Amino acid sequence: MQNLILASSSPRRKELLSILQIPFEVKASDVDETFHSELAPHEVVINLADRKAKHVSKNHSSSIVIGADTIVVADGEVLGKPKTPTEAFEMLRKLSGTTHSVYTGVAIVSAARTTTFYEQTDVTFWELSDEEIHSYISTGEPFDKAGSYGIQGFGSTLVKRIAGDYFTVVGLPVARLVRELKPFR
Repeated sequence: MQNLILASSSPRRKELLSILQIPFEVKASDVDETFHSELAPHEVVINLADRKAKHVSKNHSSSIVIGADTIVVADGEVLGKPKTPTEAFEMLRKLSGTTHSVYTGVAIVSAARTTTFYEQTDVTFWELSDEEIHSYISTGEPFDKAGSYGIQGFGSTLVKRIAGDYFTVVGLPVARLVRELKPFR
């Protein structure tokens, strides 16, 4: 297999890709992550993942580059990464006691081919008190995560159930990725 590059600085994606026991490098992509509001959630994550992979691929054309992006959607609203504790509180309050969707898009780019796909997982939160939300925010976990929580950390205590692929919520659907990488070998 050609050299593999993960176009992400996410420690979670790096850890998940390591599960596959395939050597890879990390080359963070610094593309603009704004998107058109009229795009469907799956189009947003595929578009952003594709931009990230192609940006890194420009300087590594002999490699296979994987880009990924994850968003949280609640009541039709895309919840990004909070910038302040107040934003984190508002997002977590919105998710409390409800079911939302997490979308992760993936792009695999090489000189010979490009493949994109996405996975969607529905996550249901327990009803959360203001005290529970503030306690979670004080862990610092919400601030680099879409929707203000990380299911793989202390944020797991907020989750009542999921329907779909757990790794999609973490940020890289590895089972689907393995299958999509096969034609690149």
